[in-house]
Amino acid sequence: MKKKILITGSNGLLGQKLVDLLLPNSNVELIATSRGENKLAALFPELNFVSLDVTNPAEVERVIAVYQPSHIIHTAAMTNVDECEINREACWKLNVDAVANLVKAATENKAHFIHLSTDFIFDGQSGPYDEEAAPNPISYYGESKLAAEELVKQSTEPWAIVRTVLVYGIVHDYGRSNIVLWVKNNLENQKPIKVVDDQFRSPTLAEDLAVGCWLIAEQDAEGIFNISSKEILTPYAMALQVADYFKLNTFYITRADAASFSQTAKRPARTGFIITKAEEQLNFRPRTFSEGIAVVANQL
Repeated sequence: MKKKILITGSNGLLGQKLVDLLLPNSNVELIATSRGENKLAALFPELNFVSLDVTNPAEVERVIAVYQPSHIIHTAAMTNVDECEINREACWKLNVDAVANLVKAATENKAHFIHLSTDFIFDGQSGPYDEEAAPNPISYYGESKLAAEELVKQSTEPWAIVRTVLVYGIVHDYGRSNIVLWVKNNLENQKPIKVVDDQFRSPTLAEDLAVGCWLIAEQDAEGIFNISSKEILTPYAMALQVADYFKLNTFYITRADAASFSQTAKRPARTGFIITKAEEQLNFRPRTFSEGIAVVANQL
């Protein structure tokens, strides 16, 4: 049966990858939404785009009622961890209040709600984590994302929570960087970089995350799913892999401790995910970080 999928945050990294994946799919009718104008208009002139501010309850109610999606994939969020710590009101509005608006509209219109969450709901004391692990956020961003999860779980219609880690990829028409581009650009310009070697993450290719979201929608899967890569690497180890792939000089990379950076928000030391559930139930098969670097290099 054809799925009618509405995406929030279609201008963002994951939103763009979902459009790229789902627009050519004949089993999907796609409605892309984002605040402001459509950044993908030149790439995909055939894309059905609607401007939507998810923090506006009336607007959310109206758009969902008009389009009647069978599935909503909610990717829009405030994800800058330090910005969330400083500007708490804006963070709560976008990460929690918006979810309340969408869950209400999804419930009223009997849509399957798929919500994007994060490894930052954990304190990083005992990673990698499975779906049953007890959350304990140590930043305001983490608190906001955990509060959103609790709202999703209260829905009387089908729901799924997608938890992910350190998403990277190439985004169209944006100044946004990622670990691969950041390392590559600095080393090419012979600029020294300090890279953390005492934090552990599962770097997730944006394309793989999009596939994970689609597998959930396609199979009408419910519950919590960890969607990330299987590897657990430090940013320093990632930087070395990037340098190796592009044949760049590692002389400019300095290993550093997280404590040597002055960051407003606390970061969990060791997260990373166990993805057995997604592998077994969804047949999710993520790429390794080295394969992900090749994907990014190809898009450059």
